[in-house]
Amino acid sequence: MNKKFATAINCMDGRVQLPVIHWLKKEAQVDYVDMITEPGPNKVLSENKDRIVIESIKKRVEISTKRRILKLIAIVGHFDCLGNPAKKDTQLKEIRSAIEVVKSWNLDAKIIGLWVDENFKVNQID
Repeated sequence: MNKKFATAINCMDGRVQLPVIHWLKKEAQVDYVDMITEPGPNKVLSENKDRIVIESIKKRVEISTKRRILKLIAIVGHFDCLGNPAKKDTQLKEIRSAIEVVKSWNLDAKIIGLWVDENFKVNQID
């Protein structure tokens, strides 16, 4: 019964939930995805200013990754985000910066960035 989980720090926008879950299940070969949602989480994490929200995200990620076989965390940004209305290039930079913030939490997990485009296609960013 060793099911594999991934953790997604995703926008609360319901349009991007299923595409991210399906991508992670297929590409990361996981059985389940724990979804931690905030409006524009890539912006919130990259700015690293709102301590209350960041500590809340961190606590939820710690719970999600505890005792998991596969420790994979995805940070997601998406097209047409109300919580982070920045253009794609800016959001990709924020995702990369957010990855560094989450790495600083020392969770012993692989951390990746995902972008969901206007067609709700998920792409891993470098």
